[in-house]
Amino acid sequence: MPAPIRLRELIRTIRTARTQAEEREMIQKECAAIRSSFREEDNTYRCRNVAKLLYMHMLGYPAHFGQLECLKLIASQKFTDKRIGYLGAMLLLDERQDVHLLMTNCIKNDLNHSTQYVQGLALCTLGCMGSSEMCRDLAGEVEKLLKTSNSYLRKKAALCAVHVIRKVPELMEMFLPATKNLLSEKNHGVLHTSVVLLTEMCERSPDMLAHFRKLVPQLVRILKNLIMSGYSPEHDVSGISDPFLQVRILRLLRILGKSDDDSSEAMNDILAQVATNTETSKNVGNAILYETVLTIMDIKSESGLRVLAINILGRFLLNNDKNIRYVALTSLLKTVQTDHNAVQRHRSTIVDCLKDLDVSIKRRAMELSFALVNGNNIRGMMKELLYFLDSCDPEFKADCASGVFLAAEKYGTDRQTSLHITPVLGYFAGSYVRDDSVPNLIQLITNSVEMHAYTVQRLYKALLDDISQQPLVQVASWCTGEYGDLLVSGQCEEEEPIQVTEDEVLDVLEGLLVSNLSTPVTRGYSLTAIMKLSTRFSSVNRIKKVVLIYGSSIDVELQQRAVEYNALFKKYDHMRPALLERMPIMEKTAANGPTEIVQTNGETEPSLVESKHPPPLTQPSNQANDLLDLLGGNDVVPVIQTAVPTKPASAGGELLDLLGDLSLSGPAPAPSVPTSHPSFLLDGLSSQPMFNDIAPAAIPSMTAYNKNGLKIEFTFERANPNPNIAIITIHASNATEADMTDFVFQAAVPKTFQLQLLSPSSNVVPALNQGTVTQVIRVLNPQKQQLRMRIKLTYTLKGSPVQDLAEVNNFPPQSWQ
Repeated sequence: MPAPIRLRELIRTIRTARTQAEEREMIQKECAAIRSSFREEDNTYRCRNVAKLLYMHMLGYPAHFGQLECLKLIASQKFTDKRIGYLGAMLLLDERQDVHLLMTNCIKNDLNHSTQYVQGLALCTLGCMGSSEMCRDLAGEVEKLLKTSNSYLRKKAALCAVHVIRKVPELMEMFLPATKNLLSEKNHGVLHTSVVLLTEMCERSPDMLAHFRKLVPQLVRILKNLIMSGYSPEHDVSGISDPFLQVRILRLLRILGKSDDDSSEAMNDILAQVATNTETSKNVGNAILYETVLTIMDIKSESGLRVLAINILGRFLLNNDKNIRYVALTSLLKTVQTDHNAVQRHRSTIVDCLKDLDVSIKRRAMELSFALVNGNNIRGMMKELLYFLDSCDPEFKADCASGVFLAAEKYGTDRQTSLHITPVLGYFAGSYVRDDSVPNLIQLITNSVEMHAYTVQRLYKALLDDISQQPLVQVASWCTGEYGDLLVSGQCEEEEPIQVTEDEVLDVLEGLLVSNLSTPVTRGYSLTAIMKLSTRFSSVNRIKKVVLIYGSSIDVELQQRAVEYNALFKKYDHMRPALLERMPIMEKTAANGPTEIVQTNGETEPSLVESKHPPPLTQPSNQANDLLDLLGGNDVVPVIQTAVPTKPASAGGELLDLLGDLSLSGPAPAPSVPTSHPSFLLDGLSSQPMFNDIAPAAIPSMTAYNKNGLKIEFTFERANPNPNIAIITIHASNATEADMTDFVFQAAVPKTFQLQLLSPSSNVVPALNQGTVTQVIRVLNPQKQQLRMRIKLTYTLKGSPVQDLAEVNNFPPQSWQ
């Protein structure tokens, strides 16, 4: 056969290809020639053919048929063959392929070779793709090379040892004696790789971390020599001596000094020297300073040193390089809670970053700005943030508006909070708000008692100007219904009151009900506002007519509101003034545990606020809707809880007002009554206790859930008077060694079913199957369809919250037929 073309000729030929198809044709033709050469065991050109094959592999073409040829090159005695063979092995082989085990003996022989460059090839290959089996077999040879006097081999052996430790952590102690001596080496390459090896060992073993803490003075000395040494052309990068080694040493010091007073004290001085003596005009110096800042923040450093680190980040904010500014903002965001006052000194620079053209920098600056807001600077910070809110891109508006609400609510007094409401209302003319923005703003307005008249006047003017922006219309409708009497009486003191009559206000709200621009949620707000005005205005007859009209609306939500409001006018008119009275100041309570940390952004010390626990067996009323959100889809209906409601049954209008933005796929269930069981499940039952009407039925039990030690079993019974109702009793048992506390079982079924969950026997599932928690589920299945159920389980095990979802579809036919 003629001699194959050289690699450079192949590259030149492939580069002349004008189309992808032409390139593929060239590659296929050359691959065919290479395969023929491999079949004929052509040793003369094997090296050249494998080199060409590797180039094709780099272009993305398959080259797996050259794996065994790489092994043959590795076994060759020529260095050029070994070099290509080892390179091919690193590119074409990995530990998932058994072929790589065939090269273990070759690598072992080459590690003991008389030529250092062959030994270096073997070390590189083992450190790149060695499996755990290879690492176990060859760790002894690597450890011997770590002790050699040849610096070329020692640095490669150190990096290979890092790979061995990652694959087989139990071999770590084998390298311990040799690792100690590496730091005394003068060669910077050996020093660098030894620091990498030390870092890996400290990160993987707490024992090694404690052992190597005694090396902190030696590392400090090496770092000091690097800083104080003169110009060295071999290691100089932009006027800084070996910045790569400096960065590695700083990272190792950060690990050694974390949570250790003695080690931190030993490195305080050198960190201060690095922070003050490093040149910042080049990016190399900025990299070292950044690592220095991270080290200072992670160890137990002195307060003055932490201030110095934050000042360095402040200087980074003035840098022209966008990457450096982004890194500075991210680092400040991590440290703002621990060193708030030091970060506050750079507030003006951080606020200036809100004007940056880079979106990543603007987002980080926005997050950091909100973290800096406290009671002392809320006026100035809100001015800047509201200016940013007005001019920022749509992608920022939702998060920024939410942050403004939270900051105003958390840090502003009544007067200060109210001063910020008006600019935010202008923002609501946009369409970029999150779902929580409307209730947040309503709460903010409610709590600003002194500014109710001013706020409702401004919102009413906004309604007259534009009703196309639904969030604004919803807030304005709510406020008009709540404070309409203040609007008509002209009690606004902050600006000249407008002259408006009751009929004009009602005209505006009725216009929202018939407007094509109004969403169903907005119409619900408007109808509720009109109903509230029946206790504030004298035009009661006109309001009655409006409510009566919408009692036949095609919108089920609006129809239900109107029917209930009409009932208030007729049957419960004596309760209407009390039900529709002005909302009190809304207070948020802690819901995530017995205590809540009050964050004050550095203004005062954190304090603990006691929170009230709900009764252990009463499930929150919104858990069913939360379950729907988690399960998704429109074919599920919520669980109807049996807990006694906190408001009388006639408070339907007020309840719907609070849940005005809730939209279900089917007709909303009627408001719960203060009886222990919903009426739809009591149809057909006698007035005797429910359990007396349950006749035993031969329905087999089933296991609905069995995971992580928690087992849920279903047993079935059927109610005699109404065969459409199935009674399912759940039995929850716990096979783990610890009790499962705060146990909650929730369920959802398709909308063709109706489901009722009774209260559980306990919210603690005893350990080791020493008891069970039982809970009764009543399912109404009028269409006799196959029962399907999605369940959600939440509990706390050993202090850690656990949550899981499951779907149960294998109900026995007797349970639903």
